[in-house]
Amino acid sequence: MKKLAQFSVNYPVTVAMIVLGIVLLGFISFSRLGTDLFPDLNNPRIVVEIEAGERPPEEIEKQFIEPMEGTIIRQSGVTNVGSLSKVGSAQITVEYNWDQDMDEAFLDLQKALTSYSQDEDIEELNIYRNDPNASPVMLAAVSNPDITDMDELRKVAQNYIRNELIRVDGIADVRLSGDETKEILIETDPYILESHNISSSTIVTKIENYNRNVSGGSIEDLGQKYIIKGVSIYQSPQDLGNLVVGQTLVSDESGQSKEVPLLLKDVATVSYKNQDPLNIVRLDGKRCIGLSIYKETKYNTVAAVDALNEGFEKVKKALPGYEITIIKNQGKFINDAIGEVKDSALIGVVFAVLVLFLFLRRIGTTLVVSAAIPISIIATFNLMYFNGLTLNIMTLGGLALGAGMLVDNAIIVVENIFSLLEKGRSLREAAVEGTAKVGGALVASTLTTIVVFLPIVYLHGASGELFKDQAWTVAFSLLSSLFVALLIIPILSVLLLGRRPDKIKLQHKTYPRYSRFLSGMIDHRYWVILGATVLVVLSYFSISLVGSEFMPQAKTREFSIEVTLPAGAGLERTASTMHSMEEMIREGLNGHWAHVYAHSGPQTDLSGTDKSVFEGENTGFIKIILNEDTPYSTDDFIPILNNLFSGISGLELEYIQDETALGEILGNDSAPIIVELIGDDLDVLDKLTDQVYESLINEEELYNVKSSFEEGVPEVNVVIDRYRAGIFNITASSIITQLQEFLMGKDAGSIESEGELTDITLKMPDYELKDLNNFVIENGDESYRLSELARISIGSSPKEVIRNNQNRVGRISAHMKGNIPVDKLALRIESVLSEIDMPTGYRYQIKGDEMMRRESFSSLSFALLLSVILVYMVMASQFESLIHPFTILLTIPLAGVGAIAAFLILGKSLNIMAYIGLVMLAGIAVNDSIILVDAINQLKKEGAKLKDAVITAANNRLRPIIMTSLTTILGLLPLTIGFGESSAIRSSMAIAVIGGLVTSTLLTLLVIPCVYYIFDGLFKKKNT
Repeated sequence: MKKLAQFSVNYPVTVAMIVLGIVLLGFISFSRLGTDLFPDLNNPRIVVEIEAGERPPEEIEKQFIEPMEGTIIRQSGVTNVGSLSKVGSAQITVEYNWDQDMDEAFLDLQKALTSYSQDEDIEELNIYRNDPNASPVMLAAVSNPDITDMDELRKVAQNYIRNELIRVDGIADVRLSGDETKEILIETDPYILESHNISSSTIVTKIENYNRNVSGGSIEDLGQKYIIKGVSIYQSPQDLGNLVVGQTLVSDESGQSKEVPLLLKDVATVSYKNQDPLNIVRLDGKRCIGLSIYKETKYNTVAAVDALNEGFEKVKKALPGYEITIIKNQGKFINDAIGEVKDSALIGVVFAVLVLFLFLRRIGTTLVVSAAIPISIIATFNLMYFNGLTLNIMTLGGLALGAGMLVDNAIIVVENIFSLLEKGRSLREAAVEGTAKVGGALVASTLTTIVVFLPIVYLHGASGELFKDQAWTVAFSLLSSLFVALLIIPILSVLLLGRRPDKIKLQHKTYPRYSRFLSGMIDHRYWVILGATVLVVLSYFSISLVGSEFMPQAKTREFSIEVTLPAGAGLERTASTMHSMEEMIREGLNGHWAHVYAHSGPQTDLSGTDKSVFEGENTGFIKIILNEDTPYSTDDFIPILNNLFSGISGLELEYIQDETALGEILGNDSAPIIVELIGDDLDVLDKLTDQVYESLINEEELYNVKSSFEEGVPEVNVVIDRYRAGIFNITASSIITQLQEFLMGKDAGSIESEGELTDITLKMPDYELKDLNNFVIENGDESYRLSELARISIGSSPKEVIRNNQNRVGRISAHMKGNIPVDKLALRIESVLSEIDMPTGYRYQIKGDEMMRRESFSSLSFALLLSVILVYMVMASQFESLIHPFTILLTIPLAGVGAIAAFLILGKSLNIMAYIGLVMLAGIAVNDSIILVDAINQLKKEGAKLKDAVITAANNRLRPIIMTSLTTILGLLPLTIGFGESSAIRSSMAIAVIGGLVTSTLLTLLVIPCVYYIFDGLFKKKNT
């Protein structure tokens, strides 16, 4: 250490060039760091979807799902296999270890399921990665007050707006919702066709035969070759109406009959109208076109959104009268969140500098210490860039956390330099000797803080992936601060303080009151230690009062309601119901809403959500955006809206906070409370699920309780009489095909109209259920009624079948009102479930937030234990002692007292972010004790008696200990009181660290000297 300090003092130009090089590269690195909300996380899940006709769920389960699950679960790295089977389709979700190579896993799974993809009974088998980052980065609504035709609006949105946006850098796709397309609709009646002896197939054939261009070879004349082409393309719907489809007899004036051409318009109505939409989109109650905009994989979200905003500005200028409203903007949320963390970090730096000035009372001295902050941060940007990290709320949170600690090393060095100056040393000598004297302690304290992050880096699962980047960032910043303290602070002290050496010498600071008080504490040391032990024990038992949860609940201005109507509900009914809900939302929010965006029907995008394969006309979602100036959050309005919607029968609702994709990334994108009942018999599971549902629906803290056992889709069963069909030589597929074409319409080709290809559809009038028996089945020249060939019955499809790890499960989900921690609510639910008599072979488990909380707390407890062991090992190496490091370790439980007390006083629950703060405390809280014990050891080596050494060292280190603690506390304070939607995510960690530092600092100055006195005395007795 002494040689490093001498190098700094002797070669100031070299050191200056090193600093300038770091700063220059740091600015370049900063400009090239990507910006995103979270680190590059990807939940290791793969989804397998199959479609298999109209088979019931149990048949799909037995025939396909069970054997596929058996194949899947044998794949390397698979941790969980869940499936959901419904009529005609099923979905299997495969979860892997977080350290699994997902590209390799995807290829292995594709190879393993190849035999199933070749099964003729499986119509379609899709395998895709469940990527939460594949959701749209922006959702926009396009409308025009003067245009109500959705086809006209579609043409502008598709042919101009989409084409403009798709060319923006970083944009992968733009997909439309709520659009309609024109078609030529030929509506006829089977009775009219029958009276003219014409079938619908005849009409379709004639349209297709005449709607084509035919090459007729070539002819040569006078040396010129001509291509002969027969042109017969329809130019307009009127051309279609004049198509001859047959002959008919008419009577002339003399009463004689003669055959005349029968035109299509004589037997059908030809119209040019919009097709029925796949989905309906409304913004604030008015129809519009929705634009879902996707970015390229790995492309920076903020950069893509910034480019998109420029693209929208160009579009708006080119399309006056068209309104483009941004509904969802990931880039804005990320920018706001990042901006909040940056502001908090800057405010923290200012607080730290103010603390330094108040204690040091000299601008030059304050500048020397404060220089550690910007140089350390800029150096950290270099390390972040070279390690592929991005600027996100986790890495910036790490910088904000480190901002207060960055000056700790510098404070210790400067204090020691001053102490030598007061003893008459020259400035150069004081700079070298002062740095060298505390260099070992600084390395030890820095390493203890860094090593606590090693277990986080090696943690598997969601916790490790989420906090890994933050751990690296804090480690990089602390290493940078150590480098600055040992290499740069000595020369800065010489340069900035050397001009007025007579005025830099300070009066030796003594604190007689503290010394007398500490002397009394040492005399009553056993009572002091007993009191500290009682505090630690009380804090441990108060954890149950504080409660715990998985993730802190963010207060946001946006949320979505996923709506599911009873199975079989059509799009019109869904849109009508959601329109009524929109009105209720606007009234219920009482002017606090900015936009209400409703999407009825299946989504046209493939965002990788778990429900994509099961979306239908009975599903949709409503996105609510609150005013920016509203004092309320989504948590205040969701229970109100849930009460309003409770009067709508058969309605299923799922409330989703839209602030981040974090829940989905961590595998917790469903309801926070899930109870799964596990067994074999569906009927038994149905009864047990009903019992649990009835018990939970009465819980005051729960709302929107739903059961997986519900009524199936209403259906009409056409049971074909094989004997009769065989007699008439009619196949079952022929009957079903004709029925399908009649009810859904026949495709008769297309014509070009207004620059676009327009479909031609032949459709019969809508049939009522009672008329289905009279449907005519054609077989050559013969025709039969459907009732002659089949028996028609009305029923409902079987219920869905849910499986988890090859076991059938019944599932009850619910949302929390947020007034009680999830662990306490889980205990109440378990007490309710314990009263239900479970048959042999049946059991239950609580999943959702509670399961994620238990898994994360378990892994983080291991990380905390490992951190403590690593800290002890570092200190044992530093002090070459097994006793003194143990003395210092007692600071950790003392820090836990303050952390738990802070959450108890504030009425907050412990969560995964707070637990990370506790792990950090294992390294941060011991720093003051290291400095204190190191000073005691040095005084003992100089010959001081034990008690005198303890009191003198505590007196000498009082000011730097308080300064380092205050700079860290005030550096983190803005994170705890920061405003903004993402503040809740980061405040818990800051609260834990601040609370722990307050008590660890105060108790370090009282308890650690007493413990040292006892242990050192015992150690001497054993050696004598």
